[in-house]
Amino acid sequence: MKICIDFINEFKSEVYSPEKYTRLQLRIQEVIGIELISIRKAINQLVKMGFINSFLASYQKESVEYLNARTNRKRNTILSKIVYSYSSFNKSINEDSKLHQLNFLINTLVEVGKLSKEDIIALMLVDIDHIKKGYLTKIELNHYVIIANQINFIERKYNQIGYLTNLLRKLDDIVFVSNELYFTEDAKQIFGENLEITTRKRNPYLHLIYKNQLKEESFSIYEDEKCMVEQLSYPTLIASHIKPFIKSNEDEAYDPNNGILLSRNIDSLFDLGYITFRDNGEIIFATHLKQDVKDFITNYSLDNRFINAKRLEYLEYHRNEVFEKRYKYA
Repeated sequence: MKICIDFINEFKSEVYSPEKYTRLQLRIQEVIGIELISIRKAINQLVKMGFINSFLASYQKESVEYLNARTNRKRNTILSKIVYSYSSFNKSINEDSKLHQLNFLINTLVEVGKLSKEDIIALMLVDIDHIKKGYLTKIELNHYVIIANQINFIERKYNQIGYLTNLLRKLDDIVFVSNELYFTEDAKQIFGENLEITTRKRNPYLHLIYKNQLKEESFSIYEDEKCMVEQLSYPTLIASHIKPFIKSNEDEAYDPNNGILLSRNIDSLFDLGYITFRDNGEIIFATHLKQDVKDFITNYSLDNRFINAKRLEYLEYHRNEVFEKRYKYA
């Protein structure tokens, strides 16, 4: 980055041209000694992240502060400001853009409280230029997730968001807990102060088996994969833990009795403790749940054909330790 900034300062009066861009690449190659294709990728990454502007026109003053930062803590803080304020995935060395996708993502996180990897992928479908308020509500986000699943967008992109998630992990006051993105302060309130323990990763294969067992259980009752509360065949169903994953030991974490197959809306309410279930499956509503939501789901219940002795133990934990508690910090 320092080579780019020095080059921009030296030739700031010269208009952009392919020849000027080539000279920058050759200068970097002379210093670092790597292939030109890798240099072009690195320059474009600096542009997309917001450190330098398209057409080598200028750079952010914060970029110099980033280079001169004496500590990693200060460097990460400056990085967070640059990425939030100036980054755009539509930018390149020869194309400018005012669309700030990460800004939109973080504003959506402010609104909804947490984002799963599916949510983050679905946000790639949003034409943010037409969302004037600058974020999505939970209902709007769920709509895009459904669309993304219908066109297999999530499956196609799931393994391609490593760069984005790695970038998000570097930003100040944001943390992934069990593959879901939170603001650090919210995560500490929900999961406890020691996030090094609570951020343990799920075993992808064991989790897949766990979800498949819940799907098979649903199929055995309905001859289809349906939400165990709404009894509807949503394109996306969540293998929702009753006792939260981060509070479970290894046996509990992948015990299908510690799970119920839910729609995204019901899972969100259940996961954050806005609702829970009596031993007969009847829904119990949290005090602060809005009345229109209560009215909408009041006639639903957890199908009692899925209630067994082991699930009753987990449901008791949820009523005592999750219900009316987690949402206060989310």
